[in-house]
Amino acid sequence: MRLQRNGRGGTGNYIDIVLTLFVTNSALKRIVFTHDITVRLLSFQSLTALPTDISVLAMHQPIDATLGINLLHANQHEADHNRTQFDNWGIACFNIMSSPGAGKTALLEKTLAALNTALRIAVIEGDMTTELDAERLRQYGVPVIAINTGRACHLDARMVAGGLHTLAHDFTPADLDLVLVENVGNLVCPAEFEVGEHAKVALLSVTEGEDKPLKYPVMFREADVLIVTKIDLAPYLDVELSRIEANVRQINPHVTVIPVSAKTGEGLEAWFDWVKLTVGSSRPIALSGG
Repeated sequence: MRLQRNGRGGTGNYIDIVLTLFVTNSALKRIVFTHDITVRLLSFQSLTALPTDISVLAMHQPIDATLGINLLHANQHEADHNRTQFDNWGIACFNIMSSPGAGKTALLEKTLAALNTALRIAVIEGDMTTELDAERLRQYGVPVIAINTGRACHLDARMVAGGLHTLAHDFTPADLDLVLVENVGNLVCPAEFEVGEHAKVALLSVTEGEDKPLKYPVMFREADVLIVTKIDLAPYLDVELSRIEANVRQINPHVTVIPVSAKTGEGLEAWFDWVKLTVGSSRPIALSGG
């Protein structure tokens, strides 16, 4: 979604709000966002007289008084529907979130390699463009549904619903234990839009610094577990793991913190144990393996 401030129309100055819609490309077996529609607000005589709530539209705040819609409310309704679908299938779902380059795909590669005999896993892979990460994960022999979001900086519940439709068409969801949703790399927007997950997983690499939980609190407040990645680089940086954990606990005192290195393998067993334990507590049926 984007705002465009335009010139004077017949009834005064106006603003265009462009909403991106999506279609399913069945040939590519992925969701591709292609269509824009425009909502035009014509009631403002001066750009300086715009109501303050318009300025926060791009931050996904409710705008009932302005347009009669509430984006977060509509998304939550769809997310609840997705969660019901997961529950009906007996599947747990984790939403994997971080900034770009924090190591989401590398962590998923290690997870699929280690747990594919204990758990039957599928992945919904979100990226603005390309299927580069999806192709990396398909090498592990699991179902991977790619969603290209186009201009959108996050997955939302309706996009994931499209992915679930593809999953149900091409595979047998009831045979799965876990769906991992790799969200678009962004420290802000993914935390605001639930997709139907049973748990939120946030990643923070040591290269991003110790202050990110304080500067971008929403994601870390919402997280059930924080994976501190690339800890093999910590000795070469002016960063302390203890300060990262202290900062995140100011935002979320009860979050589980697991430092890991996908390169050396340090900490990965603790992450795998968390996954198996959380899948077991999230699903209404028993795990398929040990």
